[in-house]
Amino acid sequence: MIAKRTLSKLQRLQAEIDATRKKLSINAPNAVLYLESADGCDDKMVVVEADGFGGATTSVVEGHFPLEFVVHHAKCFCTEQAALAAAEEIVERDAEQEAVLS
Repeated sequence: MIAKRTLSKLQRLQAEIDATRKKLSINAPNAVLYLESADGCDDKMVVVEADGFGGATTSVVEGHFPLEFVVHHAKCFCTEQAALAAAEEIVERDAEQEAVLS
């Protein structure tokens, strides 16, 4: 009975968290916001993952994301928008990955 009440409370709290994120226009933790080829031939990918608190991490990875991959460069940003802008800088403007993510 205690486990049932605790699970019910957890579900209510999760619903409140989801509503708060929606109100703040932020994504859930580990949500992939961006996934594009960094080099035009899918050897390296640029990934943006939300942290669940309004920030996000932009990474350049190689391999089979999200299962088996190596991170070449990564940077945490305070906002999801800043992380997305960095990813677009790398992919769309062909900016140096090291310069953008250092």
